[in-house]
Amino acid sequence: EIPGLGFPVRSFGLMVVLGFLLGSYIFGRLGQRHSTLATSGLTGPELRDQQQAEAAGFASIPMWILVGILMGARAMYVIVEVLRGSETGQRYLDDPLTVFFYWEGGLVMYGGAFGGIAFGLLAARKFKISLLQAMDLGLAAGFIGLSVGRIGCLLVGDDFGKIVPESARDLPFPITVHVPEVLPPGSLFGADNAGQILWATQPWMSINTLLIGLLGVFLIKRRRYAGQVALVLLVLYSIGRYTIENFRGDSIRGMWFDETISTSQLVSLVLGSVALLLLIVNAKRRDPAVTPGA
Repeated sequence: EIPGLGFPVRSFGLMVVLGFLLGSYIFGRLGQRHSTLATSGLTGPELRDQQQAEAAGFASIPMWILVGILMGARAMYVIVEVLRGSETGQRYLDDPLTVFFYWEGGLVMYGGAFGGIAFGLLAARKFKISLLQAMDLGLAAGFIGLSVGRIGCLLVGDDFGKIVPESARDLPFPITVHVPEVLPPGSLFGADNAGQILWATQPWMSINTLLIGLLGVFLIKRRRYAGQVALVLLVLYSIGRYTIENFRGDSIRGMWFDETISTSQLVSLVLGSVALLLLIVNAKRRDPAVTPGA
């Protein structure tokens, strides 16, 4: 607790804020570096006006995305709990105002992603920025920011992995993580995991999103059309997330079809399949606006 503030600053919230700030900064820099105005045919004062408007848009879009993330992540958590018929879901039905009690926890990353994308696209349209351009740049920057925010999951014990078998107990971090014998107050590892060795799913998710985000930055200037990078990243994230979910040990996220598949795996299957289909359909597409000289 920081003296003078009167309330605790938790490690999870701190990492989420740092991740959001990093993603916003990278998004703005990518917007400057990969502006399509150079191929728009505009010149002189008209070009300068458009450049200023575009810069203002890239500076404003992250705040819209933040609102979308918070709303989407919470909405998906509530929907999943209600559909599962859990005690938490019944509470939301009995007292709808508790849906807005964010401080009690309960956010789903995929819901946040959908909400962030939706609000980001609304903002891009408002500021007259190409929607597909915003998707490419936003997802590349967003995944890098998410890699930092995911560190907070490890610090508080959220999204923990299963207990590793005896044959894997000597594997080092970040393959496995040794949970302390005495957990700090509020730890989400749970008392049953105190002193256990778990699969380090939190660092895996952080590394996965970092590599995907860096790949997105690399691919932006090599894309054949606007939106291609976003589709590639969504396919890769879906594959990585589905795989990591097999090692997760927290069933609170929701399981379906006789406990055989998690909510995130179900979303990964649908999202990854749609993105892959769109990549195949657009395999021969070329967009001179993002590939000068094509």
